[in-house]
Amino acid sequence: MTEAFRAAFGRPAEGVWHAPGRVNLIGEHTDYNDGFVLPFALSRGVSVAAARRDDGVLEVRSLQAPATVTAPVDGGTVVSENWPSDRAWAAYPVGVARVLREHGTGGASLLVDSDLPQGAGLSSSAALECATALALRDLYGVEIDRPALARLAQRAENEQVGMPCGLMDQSASLLCTHGHALMLDCRSELSAQVPFDPAASDMTLLVINTRASHTLTGGDYGRRRAECEEAAALLDVPALRDVKDLAAALGALPDPVLRRRVQHVVTENHRVEAAVGLLRAGALPELGAMLNASHLSLRDQFEISWPEADATVDAALRAGARGGRMVGGGFGGSVIVLTSTARAQQVRDAITAAYEKRSWTPPEFLEAPPSQGAHRVS
Repeated sequence: MTEAFRAAFGRPAEGVWHAPGRVNLIGEHTDYNDGFVLPFALSRGVSVAAARRDDGVLEVRSLQAPATVTAPVDGGTVVSENWPSDRAWAAYPVGVARVLREHGTGGASLLVDSDLPQGAGLSSSAALECATALALRDLYGVEIDRPALARLAQRAENEQVGMPCGLMDQSASLLCTHGHALMLDCRSELSAQVPFDPAASDMTLLVINTRASHTLTGGDYGRRRAECEEAAALLDVPALRDVKDLAAALGALPDPVLRRRVQHVVTENHRVEAAVGLLRAGALPELGAMLNASHLSLRDQFEISWPEADATVDAALRAGARGGRMVGGGFGGSVIVLTSTARAQQVRDAITAAYEKRSWTPPEFLEAPPSQGAHRVS
C-alpha cells in the first residue's frame, strides 16, 4: 500500500496498519445488554496507510471507492446518514479522528484498502474504525491501551455515525489473537482467550456470505436495542444480563414481543458460557447444538433472520453439518456452519444447490481461520 499511498498523496506513508473483520461464534445481540460474546478475528480485514498532517484535516481515500473525503478533525457530529451515499463509508474514520482528537491526535492522510465484503455482517465498519484508531494513536504517540481504544472506536460509531452498536466488534478487532476466540464480558470489559482450532479436531467452520446485504444504521437494529432497554426497565434490572429467573421475567411482561426479546438474550448468554466450556474441554463437535439453538432463537425470538440464512442452515444440516447459525446484527449478511472436514465439500455443494433451486445469487464461501487482531504491518 505504500506505493499506492505515494501515488494518491504525493508523499510517503509513515506506516500501514491492519484491523480484521470478525465472526461472532456465539452471543448475538447480547453485547449492548451487558452480556457475553465469543467472537474471533478473520484473516480478512481493512488496511490503512497513513501519514500525519499539520492542518487539522483528515483526508481519506479508498482503493474501493472513487471519492476523496476531507473533513476537519475538530468538527461536530458526523452522522453518516447525512452524507452522500458514495461517501458514507468515510464517516467512520472521520468519526474516529474526531473522538481521538480529544486525546491529542490530529490530522492525517489515510488510504484505505479492504478485502472484507461489505454488508456481509463481518464488521467491516469496526475494522475500518480500529485500523484508523490504531494508526492515529501510533502516528501521534498517544498512550491508549487496546481496551480503551476499542471503547473510543465504539463511541465514534455511537455518537458520530449514529449507530447504537455494542462493544463486541471493536473489541474483537483489537483484542483477538491467533488460534483463539475472545470471551468478552461486555459489562466489566474483562476478556479471556479461549482456544479455538477447528482443524485440530478435524472440523471446519465455514463462513457463508449469503449476499443478502444489510445496513444497520437504520431502524431495525435500533428498535431491537430499544425493546431490550424497555424490557429491562419494566423488569427493574440494569440490563437483561441481570435477569436470573427467566420464567418469572416472562410472566411479568405483558407484551409478547418483549417476552421474546428477553428469552433470546437470557438464553443466548447461557449458550455463550456453555460454548466456552465446550471449547475448553476440547469438545468442539458438540458446539453444533449451541449454534443451532442460537439460530432458532434469533429467528423466532429476536426475529432478525432472513430467508437466505434460514435456507443455508437448513441445507447444511441436511447435508450432515453439526450446526449453523446466522451471525451479525441480522436482516442480511453471513452464516457460519460447523462441519467435519470430511463433509465440508458436501455441505458447500448442498448450500449452493439450495441457492440454485431458489434462483438466488450464489453464496460466497470464506476461509475463516481464527486470526490475529489489529496490528501495525509496516
